[in-house]
Amino acid sequence: MLIKSIASQAKKASFITAALDSATKNQALTAVADALQQHAPEIIQANEQDVAQAQKDNISAVLIKRLKFDQAKLNDSIAGIHSLTELPDPVSQTLCCTELDKNLELYKVSCPIGVLGIVFESRPDALVQISSLALKSGNAVLLKGGSEAARTNRILAQIISTASVQAGLPQGWLALLETREDVKAMLALDNDINLIIPRGSNAFVKFIMDNTRIPVLGHADGICHVFVDRDADLDMAARIAYDSKCQYAAVCNAMETLLVDQTVAQQFLPMIKSQLDRADVEIRGDQQTAQIIKVIPATDQDWQTEYNDLIVSIKIVNNLDQAIEHINTFSSHHTDAIVTENAATAKQFLALVDSADVFWNCSTRFADGFRYGLGAEVGISTNKIHARGPVGLEGLVTYKWNLIGSGQIVADYSGPQAKNFTHRSLDKKL
Repeated sequence: MLIKSIASQAKKASFITAALDSATKNQALTAVADALQQHAPEIIQANEQDVAQAQKDNISAVLIKRLKFDQAKLNDSIAGIHSLTELPDPVSQTLCCTELDKNLELYKVSCPIGVLGIVFESRPDALVQISSLALKSGNAVLLKGGSEAARTNRILAQIISTASVQAGLPQGWLALLETREDVKAMLALDNDINLIIPRGSNAFVKFIMDNTRIPVLGHADGICHVFVDRDADLDMAARIAYDSKCQYAAVCNAMETLLVDQTVAQQFLPMIKSQLDRADVEIRGDQQTAQIIKVIPATDQDWQTEYNDLIVSIKIVNNLDQAIEHINTFSSHHTDAIVTENAATAKQFLALVDSADVFWNCSTRFADGFRYGLGAEVGISTNKIHARGPVGLEGLVTYKWNLIGSGQIVADYSGPQAKNFTHRSLDKKL
């Protein structure tokens, strides 16, 4: 089927999904979870074929780890779907109500965005998360995953689509795109698609933004920092820095640059090096760092690189101000953290670092929709308009204005005998 036809069908379906009640959507989510569990052997077999092909194609071990979708990851995905059913419906919520005049009431009400076009990396679990969030938020969705996961994505999309349609969703609310040509075709469909969410490299996201008139929501690189302040608990700082880098290195919220205040560098750097060495992390450092521990000399490029691997760059800074300046210069405005026992220092860091997620005394890896209680995420946004940070259910809805009157006309509120507006806030729901 042509992409235009697929998108048109999704648009028609979106008018129906927008009006679905909570019970129908939750029943569909439960049906999807049950179907995924029922078809686990076929899903895992398809993924094993994808992994085998990736290994044959010499794909890096880090990316293969992302690609792998075994029973444990499937169980996590199913648990995530069930958790979504427990969350409030983000659609048809009255955000505020204003009386314009007696029996003339204005309601601001949440509603779905419409049709989402989402391009994501070779993580099959992302397909499950994204489609589940789209379902719960009443959106239709066109999905394009990484080619390395083609077999897994195909069977997952088929299972989710079939189960949800049988549970009451309209045919065509979810569709899987499979080629780069499909993506290029999708970018031209601004009459059918309301929002594009790309997940991938900086160059890829820039390509999307430069080649579509459809609004784009997302982030490019995940260049995340941890700053160890002079007032940090150094044992805590080592745990946080290690977790931020090593807990899962191939994701966008992993630490790429470690900043260390010069006051504690002599004591802290040998501590963290011993831990990073045990995880076989390649350490690149500036000249000051190289005088304390053995490192590969860092270049200017390292400060602006997302490694997605067991590599970290380390820089010694003079003080808090220099750390903030470095972060605001080189960060991708994704997630940055400070480790300090000084509350005033931390509050200054939280206020001045211009990122979607700014943390105090915790790992950058917490920047995640599921961990935030958002019901997973369709991605991370570094935009400042609409949604920022992990984009969960609330990021997939917008709002409309509903005005409920009793025969009023504008002519009554203009001219020398104009009636006055009351503009009174009401505690009412539509």
